[in-house]
Amino acid sequence: MNDRLLPHEKGFHVSWDQMHRDSRALAWRLDGQGPGEEGSWKMVVAITRGGMAPAMIIARELDVRCVDTISVKSYDHQDQTTAKVLKSPDAELMGDGTGVLIIDDLVDSGKTLELVRSLYPNAHFATVYAKPSGRPQVDTFITEVSQDTWIFFPWDMALQYVQPYRGSD
Repeated sequence: MNDRLLPHEKGFHVSWDQMHRDSRALAWRLDGQGPGEEGSWKMVVAITRGGMAPAMIIARELDVRCVDTISVKSYDHQDQTTAKVLKSPDAELMGDGTGVLIIDDLVDSGKTLELVRSLYPNAHFATVYAKPSGRPQVDTFITEVSQDTWIFFPWDMALQYVQPYRGSD
């Protein structure tokens, strides 16, 4: 028997409903934690593409009207050792990151957040899901999964028929 699991065999499937609930939970955890009046945040920045859905939900829940994106391209998808910023948020609003919430769906290796953190050292980094290798790069997260778990996000999935394990219908 093969002891090596395929990605779908140790998978964590996230529905749109679950993403919404977990993103709201992240917003609740971040509420009142910012450096502004009554713990407010001055802006939310989504790391594209995965951070866009949770950032939208978090910005709504925390009533943050200033939302921007940062686009990062990892050149080696397997180990993510090389990354480059393709699009930066507004430099004047960002400053050193003070009062800025930077949101992503997942921290895996931590290389993307490490790069973004080097640009905005005083920003607050939050992800919905975290794996152990990247966890030190995150200030706030909701759910930790093992490093070898593959997360299936709703924007990567389509509904389709699945054959039963035994026999047919």
